[in-house]
Amino acid sequence: MSLRSTEPLLAVEGLRVHFPVRRGLLAKRHIGSVKAVDGIDFTLAAGETLGLVGESGSGKSTAGLAVLRLLDVTAGKVRFEGRDLTNLSRGQMRPIRRRMQMVYQDPFSSLNPRMKVADIVGEPLIVHGEAGDRAGRRERVAELLDMVGLRPEMGRRYPHEFSGGQRQRIGIARALAVNPALMVCDEPVSALDVSIQAQVVNLFQDLQAKLGLTYLFIAHDLAVVRHISDRVAVMYLGKIVEVAAREQLYKRPQHPYTRALLAAVPIPNPRLEAQRSHQALVGEIPSPLKPPSGCRFNTRCPMATDLCRTEEPPLRELAVDHRAACHFAGA
Repeated sequence: MSLRSTEPLLAVEGLRVHFPVRRGLLAKRHIGSVKAVDGIDFTLAAGETLGLVGESGSGKSTAGLAVLRLLDVTAGKVRFEGRDLTNLSRGQMRPIRRRMQMVYQDPFSSLNPRMKVADIVGEPLIVHGEAGDRAGRRERVAELLDMVGLRPEMGRRYPHEFSGGQRQRIGIARALAVNPALMVCDEPVSALDVSIQAQVVNLFQDLQAKLGLTYLFIAHDLAVVRHISDRVAVMYLGKIVEVAAREQLYKRPQHPYTRALLAAVPIPNPRLEAQRSHQALVGEIPSPLKPPSGCRFNTRCPMATDLCRTEEPPLRELAVDHRAACHFAGA
């Protein structure tokens, strides 16, 4: 983690990503929309890491794809380095994409099994016109592999010859090839063994310190997010329900959903684990096709009242760099 500058590198305002649902064999009629992301705001300063957490189906991965313009934006704005990307064409986005890269959850399926690792890592250089001659490209690939802890001669192998952790390092090297400013990391360690997770997270931190990278780190593992993030945003059913500086959120969570997520994180000390109270969530996350009225969390919240079922709470500031969308937060 590193200190943040005053100007945001990335600013997301009122972002909505809705997927239309149609029914019918011939004349398909519109019957509704899946509100995967439904009006979120956040900023990312250069050199900062924002952890984006929530259950499966909360919309966090969709938000990451929309930030990179890999999904169409229904409404809202995505500003990167001061430029609104929302309505740019594919051609206009092309020179910007080298500044924004992604690391995927599954390192195996994101790598072409028919390409050697050196070709995989070097491909972005060709795509963005930075390849130079063959010798220069080979030297750059060797540098990238060394940067992520792999020997240059490993570039002659294929992805299936590597472990999961090594494949993720290859994916990181590929993302670094064109010197990005922002990396969206979508569950980058969830498919790895716990022992390997720590190594990859440490690699992300080392690269950030060395290269000044900015991360949008999407994950469901709150322990990993606490280790790497400067700030944390919690998503539930397409909405950000709480966002705060890391230690504020973990020590003084204000939204009942955040408290429930933190209560589910096991404590390695069996005695302390047995003594603490658990706040289990009741039921499943509702469908984003028909989200509940009022507060999205009211169907599962132990504190819900009639106010929660009729009026949506704003994401309001409770303290410096701490906001929560709950009628009773801070009370």
